[in-house]
Amino acid sequence: MTMDKKRILLIDDEPSFTRMLRLNLERTGTYEVREENRGAQGLAAAREFKPDLILLDVIMPDADGGTVAAQIKADQSLKNTPVVFLTAVVTKKEEGVIGGRPFIAKPVSANEVIGCIEKHLAR
Repeated sequence: MTMDKKRILLIDDEPSFTRMLRLNLERTGTYEVREENRGAQGLAAAREFKPDLILLDVIMPDADGGTVAAQIKADQSLKNTPVVFLTAVVTKKEEGVIGGRPFIAKPVSANEVIGCIEKHLAR
């Protein structure tokens, strides 16, 4: 019997980062991961992929993470999908919540991300 893999959408403008993270998450055998490197495509990617959780970069050249998160929240089919911000703007010490949403400070290890995903999927 195969366990259903949790679907994780990574929206971040750094392909090297999303690729590394996707490989590490998929290696666990627990996740199916999709990368989207254009913030402006984040909503469309989420609608298509129907993720269980979205990891969203805050600062991207073409779209602000807060805007993308608001679009996702406003979408009927996605509004209950947990969104966790990824950001290099804050330090580890400040980790917690931005605009009512949890976030992870970059640089981040795959284990930290997995711990965060587990925490938010469990809700």
